[in-house]
Amino acid sequence: MTTTINLTLKVWRQKGHAVKGGLETYPARHISTDMSFLEMLDVVNEQLTLNGKDPIAFDHDCREGICGMCGAVVNGRPHGPEKGTTLCQLHMRHFSDGDTIVVEPWRSRAFPVIKDLVTDRSALDKIIQAGGYVSVNTGSAPEANTILISQETAELAMDSAACIGCGACVAACPNGSSMLFTGAKVSQLALLPQGKPEAATRTAKMVRTMDACGFGNCANEMECEAECPKEISITHIARLNREFIKTGFLS
Repeated sequence: MTTTINLTLKVWRQKGHAVKGGLETYPARHISTDMSFLEMLDVVNEQLTLNGKDPIAFDHDCREGICGMCGAVVNGRPHGPEKGTTLCQLHMRHFSDGDTIVVEPWRSRAFPVIKDLVTDRSALDKIIQAGGYVSVNTGSAPEANTILISQETAELAMDSAACIGCGACVAACPNGSSMLFTGAKVSQLALLPQGKPEAATRTAKMVRTMDACGFGNCANEMECEAECPKEISITHIARLNREFIKTGFLS
């Protein structure tokens, strides 16, 4: 038997980066506990539209927890209260009838608000464009055993590659740092033989771009690891720091 709950939403509404925003209150009635958080917002938006009001703007795409598009701060926590869960995979069964839920966008100087819960996270794309790749000649795929990689190294690289670039680490950090994101992307390539030829220039360019985009510095608060939906470890920040130190010894 499907259970339904009634909620009160306090949602951040803002028409643009240069416009002052604020929290507005909306009822969410007869919400199935089988719904995801985004499906709940769909129901609220449908009612707002029927009432002739502007629906709540929020990011979404795959709704399967792999694209990194969705994201909002729910009751003070990026992606909500469940560990290792994206907003689109957060189900309403984790809330109780009568709850008041506060929903806000990512808060960071590097993520200006576009509208309501939608922020411009293109700064993360700029970090990738600066060096998050390897330069290779195109052609047919090489034979798998051409370059031997140990199981341990492959697993570490895969762990860092799990980052979906949602920006929750930035939203969780008191300084708005993107060190966990950048560290994961640097680790992903630095651990593998294919990434070593460009390791120094890659790290220097990505860190320089990260600073230019307005992200803050890491203070080892560890909120980023705690709120990351893919549970990326802060050990990748340590590897980023080591790789960056190495760049100072190269002329």
